[in-house]
Amino acid sequence: MYSYYIIIISFHTVNCNTNTTDFKLHVAKHLMSLIEKALILPGELLFEEAKKIRDKIFNKKIYLRAIIEFSNVCVNDCAYCGIRRSADVKRYAMKEEEIVKLAQYAEDIGYGTIVLQSGQNSIYDESLCEVIREIKETTSLAVTLSCGEKSFETYKKWKESGADRYLLKQETSNPELFRKLTNRSLEKRFACLKALLDLNYETGSGNIVGLPEQKLEDIAKDIVTFAEWNFDMLGIGPFIPCYGTPLENCRAGDVELTMKVIAISRIVCKDVNIPATTALRTKVGEVSNIFDCGANVVMGNVTPYEYKKLYRIYPGKVCVFYEPESWLENMKELIKSCGLKPSGERGSRKKGRFKPNFKTLEKIVEKLNNLSEDLTSWEKRLEIENITKDCSKLL
Repeated sequence: MYSYYIIIISFHTVNCNTNTTDFKLHVAKHLMSLIEKALILPGELLFEEAKKIRDKIFNKKIYLRAIIEFSNVCVNDCAYCGIRRSADVKRYAMKEEEIVKLAQYAEDIGYGTIVLQSGQNSIYDESLCEVIREIKETTSLAVTLSCGEKSFETYKKWKESGADRYLLKQETSNPELFRKLTNRSLEKRFACLKALLDLNYETGSGNIVGLPEQKLEDIAKDIVTFAEWNFDMLGIGPFIPCYGTPLENCRAGDVELTMKVIAISRIVCKDVNIPATTALRTKVGEVSNIFDCGANVVMGNVTPYEYKKLYRIYPGKVCVFYEPESWLENMKELIKSCGLKPSGERGSRKKGRFKPNFKTLEKIVEKLNNLSEDLTSWEKRLEIENITKDCSKLL
């Protein structure tokens, strides 16, 4: 149902005189090649176009979302994550009434969406239904969940209780790399994403840029996958090595490359909601630069300090020491200083307004095509592709 959604988009660039299977493969290869070229070109033109698209579609609004990290208990043992099952970290699981009160507080200070995030566990499979219902009955908040891989029945219960959105990042579209990093199946991850779409959640995915053993072609395939599946949200952030994990000595993901991935995703996927992720905000130098690549969402953390200091999926997270209200006011001022408009609206995506489209990206690449053979560009590519070779033995 979702595979090769984008084959209807770019007919003018390929030879259609092939059978259906060959055509699909031909289009996929063409689009991946196009994205790879864009990834190694200077980012300025990508960023400028991404901002134009964002500002036109969203009327320069940046949606403000609040996040509650309600449990760091996780059954998975992902090699990159600081709350992995084997991590030496104090575990917590917030009481249901705490979660509801924090959601109500988030609305009181000006948020329109609450994101309930946790490690993957079964603690809340039943009780989260009541949490969602109470939040919906006592607030006007949109409720986004990010609680990992679940059964269709669990997703269905949460949806029927009032959940609006679900974020489940694919992390990478490379099945072998996904298995190495998580010891799980990427096929199951996409089965969960399909279930969420079938249940009419606003569904989000995303990737980690700069993972060990990741290639540019993997990142290009990620972006093609975003378009194929027509996701409503995309969480894109750089890899940040976390102490106490098998990857703690690996090199961090490149910030500029991450921003290019966001920009290309905006150019291709148009009206998808893309946050300036916490990971990106943690690594970016000039804070105002987080909106330069076309992001239209930013998340503030309303989790009490006693908990959020323990939700250390990577080190150095921004927002850990900030009081929620002062952080929110400072972020609003920052957004305004960038010529943008902070918004506490729910900011739901109206699917069907725009279709993923690669034509604009093709034009940008054509403009800069004379640079594609530039030695420094190819050296940059090789540098990026070699980032993780010294870490491969850790996987």
